[in-house]
Amino acid sequence: MRLWVAAAVISVCTSASAEEDTIVFTPQWKPQAQFAGYYVAEAKGFYREAGVKVRIQHPTGTQSSISYLRDGECQAAMFQLSQAMEIVDNGTPLVNILQTSMNNAMVIVSATDRSPLTLKGARVGIWSVGFWQLAVCMNIRERMDYQWVRFAQNMNLFISGVLDATVAMSYNEYYQLMQAGIKMTDKNVYRFCDHGYNVQEDGVYMTRNFYEAHKEQARRFAQASRRGWEWAAAHPEEALDIVMQYVEQHAVATNRVLQRLMLKEVLRLQLDRHSKKREFRLRPDMVQLANKLMTECRMLSREITYEELKADE
Repeated sequence: MRLWVAAAVISVCTSASAEEDTIVFTPQWKPQAQFAGYYVAEAKGFYREAGVKVRIQHPTGTQSSISYLRDGECQAAMFQLSQAMEIVDNGTPLVNILQTSMNNAMVIVSATDRSPLTLKGARVGIWSVGFWQLAVCMNIRERMDYQWVRFAQNMNLFISGVLDATVAMSYNEYYQLMQAGIKMTDKNVYRFCDHGYNVQEDGVYMTRNFYEAHKEQARRFAQASRRGWEWAAAHPEEALDIVMQYVEQHAVATNRVLQRLMLKEVLRLQLDRHSKKREFRLRPDMVQLANKLMTECRMLSREITYEELKADE
């Protein structure tokens, strides 16, 4: 009996220790090609080879990645830069351990062949789960007086004619609208990156406390994730196969054509406009731009510096 109890205690302790050593990573949304590099790193064994245990846990439609991080349900989460800065300003210090996006993907699409800048006071769709910081900045700075209408995860309100325009991502909803037959032109699509709002988006963050206590683990996770993205860029169809396995496992309503378009656009957005390279770094000038925009619009109470966001080199 004593031997059985001792073995049971050892088993429980070993299991708890293994879970403590695991980095739970929460992307921004349900499985899709936006997160292909992480799926590849897990499926191809890059995390295992780097000596780090990783479990990918997607958020739900009602619980965001920041709530997972704040509640200790994950140790790493994906945020847009503007989101991360707002989180830090609200009292949760964060560290950027890996930056994948080098360009902003946000667009506003109008329902007619008119520029969104001509639709003052229009009813405009926006996500209910977040990602809206720069859209709010644009609305204030351009004096558009948009009436924001929140949606969960699809374009039905816009497609049905309820909205005058909608916010979208160039790698996601933009292609959903195209598949629905919406005509996209340079006239009715406003691209934030071309109008002074080119602020980096997707990056992986940890809380400052966790990062300081697990720097080597964070470094290995970031390096293996970067390797996953580099492999996905070199083998897009094989990476798409892996993405679709996640999609099917979680019963996400999508299709391979849409996911292929998404992956291609996400990989394009990872290339820096100047160097034309996939740099995987947070740019100080983009942090400065985000500070300027968000401070002007009273979305930050103070400057969030590049130094407090960056990981140790």
